Amino acid sequence: MVEWSRAGFECPLSNGTRFQGIAVSRGRAVGPVARMAGPAQPPPPTRLTGPADAACDLISASAREVRDALRWKAGLTAGVAREVLEMTATMAVDPALLKAAHHLVREGNLAPAPALWQAASDLASKLEGLGGTMAERTTDVRDAAARIVAQITGAPVPGIPERNEPYVLVAEDLTPADAATLDRAKVLAIVTALGGPTTHTAIIARELGIPAVVALERQLDAVVDGDLVGVDGTRGTVHVGDFDPAQFAASDFPEFTFTGPGGTADGHLVAMLANVADGEGARAAAAAGAEGIGLLRTEICFADAVREPSLEQQEEAYGEVFAAFPGRKVVVRTLDAGADKPMRFLHQVPETNPALGVRGFRTANLDRPVLVRQLTAIARAATAHTADVWVMAPMVSTVAEAEEFVRLAHEAGLATAGVMVEVPSAALNAGPILARAAFASIGTNDLTQYTLAADRTIGQLGAIANSWDPAVLRLVEFTCRGGAQQDRPVGVCGEAAADPALAVVLVGLGVSSLSMSARALGPVSAVLSRTAFAECERLAGLALGCECAADARAVVRANLAVLDESVL
Repeated sequence: MVEWSRAGFECPLSNGTRFQGIAVSRGRAVGPVARMAGPAQPPPPTRLTGPADAACDLISASAREVRDALRWKAGLTAGVAREVLEMTATMAVDPALLKAAHHLVREGNLAPAPALWQAASDLASKLEGLGGTMAERTTDVRDAAARIVAQITGAPVPGIPERNEPYVLVAEDLTPADAATLDRAKVLAIVTALGGPTTHTAIIARELGIPAVVALERQLDAVVDGDLVGVDGTRGTVHVGDFDPAQFAASDFPEFTFTGPGGTADGHLVAMLANVADGEGARAAAAAGAEGIGLLRTEICFADAVREPSLEQQEEAYGEVFAAFPGRKVVVRTLDAGADKPMRFLHQVPETNPALGVRGFRTANLDRPVLVRQLTAIARAATAHTADVWVMAPMVSTVAEAEEFVRLAHEAGLATAGVMVEVPSAALNAGPILARAAFASIGTNDLTQYTLAADRTIGQLGAIANSWDPAVLRLVEFTCRGGAQQDRPVGVCGEAAADPALAVVLVGLGVSSLSMSARALGPVSAVLSRTAFAECERLAGLALGCECAADARAVVRANLAVLDESVL
């Protein structure tokens, strides 16, 4: 059941300049621009003037200060934001980075700040050369370096502008850590030149309920601090000049409250679940009405660990989530390590192309005991609570991998074992895979980037890495057909589930559950509960008949009668 309220809403009109970008987080806001400073500049290459040991100690101490500050911020957040901050904190004290900086001090006679900066630049260049998802880490390396240099020199820490009054944030792009430190009370909306619908900026903006438009490229170059702008995060437009600010008022935007159960207008049930990373996120999801958890990301328990967390530590972390959903489904994703999520306690080696290397379930081939212990901890926590615990492996690409994971899960005492579908091979082989696994959950973020060969974190590829693409939708359809053949449920836990119009299409393709950030439950259910199942199927057919993502989105929104485009 969805309850909603709406007060005096009118479609915004503008006689000024309207810029078009990609809508990534629904809602509207109006406010003064606060432009984020450009990338941090390298410090001058000054020479060392004091003892090398003291300079190296300063670098290490500054790195620890940055790590601790990021960890403190992580403790104030939840979900993806917390994961991002934990990973950036880890990068700040990366042994390879600090060792290289110390070498430049001792052997290159550089002062601490330029030594650290040069070490980070060299590391970033190596990661870029590796390509794939390892190249994604360059942003984290440079962000950590800028923060450490600021700590060393006493300069202001780069990042989100600090203002006394609320503002619209305008930036070239946001680093993952910047996105994770957004203050909902101050940031009215986000506008970036780069980005796409599955970047960290987009994901965190949706979690926080901040309207956001990305991929505007150079359109806003002439907009300066203090300019009044209106941002429509549903249509993907930014208004500058002669427009009516009152028509962008947040108070006019409908509020939706989901109380369950989820489903279509004619009673076709669709479970409305939440994506979480920890107990705090689970409790917030329960308060928002989620019917269960469709994705528990377990990386937060491991992200900053030098050693593998003990069984007791893991059991406690999982138990917090299970306790928030007594008697209801909680789907746990086992450790999604590798590529852009290195874990220091795993025996991984450098890879030429990590995006196609040892990540997800494949890490079990290197460290099988780590997975076995994690499954044991999940089973222990499940025994201590009443939640209906399901477990799934990430990045499964073959039937043999699915069969092996199910065996390991059963041996650990977990009866319901499934797989994530994130690569085309798993989607195309869904029938035989689901002959072994009890369920599948589609991770549309990775499925999109692997299908279209477009890294979802690279801003310039934002328009390509779009889950509305008919090729991606066909793979969703293939997966659902495989599930139907084996009478197995297929859900979606990627960001596509949080788009109300796309959620309708996914249901029409055969998806039986949708998992998303807690804030998206109300809007998605509002549209789904007013749409008959046959209409979902018809709209899915229209989307599949298109040739590109933009056309698919446009034709569905134009034909979805319940969808007031100015609202959802």
